Amino acid sequence: MRNALWPEEGVAGHRDEARAMLEVGGGQVAFVALDLADRPIGFVEAVLRHDYVNGCDSSPVAFVEGLYVEPAHRGEAVARALVAAVEQWGGGQGCTELASDADITNLASHAFYRAIGFEETERVVYFRKRIG
Repeated sequence: MRNALWPEEGVAGHRDEARAMLEVGGGQVAFVALDLADRPIGFVEAVLRHDYVNGCDSSPVAFVEGLYVEPAHRGEAVARALVAAVEQWGGGQGCTELASDADITNLASHAFYRAIGFEETERVVYFRKRIG
């Protein structure tokens, strides 16, 4: 599922990243949603961010880094339940704010976050210039 969300990383890259997250420990969490046959149908990954989080006033902030639900299970409140689990975890870590981001073209994500109580705080366009 991680590869479906972030295909540019590749399966081996995801495996390495997951291994590294397990080695670091603390400050991050992942929840997996299962169907009635105990098959994974969605996941969310979140971290505690202690640096500035755009649009937030506190620190640390629980930050949803990735959220994915298998297409056949979208619209079944799976993503809502996964984010609720992160919200509960973040509250237990002393956070008073939960944040996330989405690509500017991902309108479905924007609508989802608004529907579950998030407010848009700002939009950013990044620039780059090659030198040398």
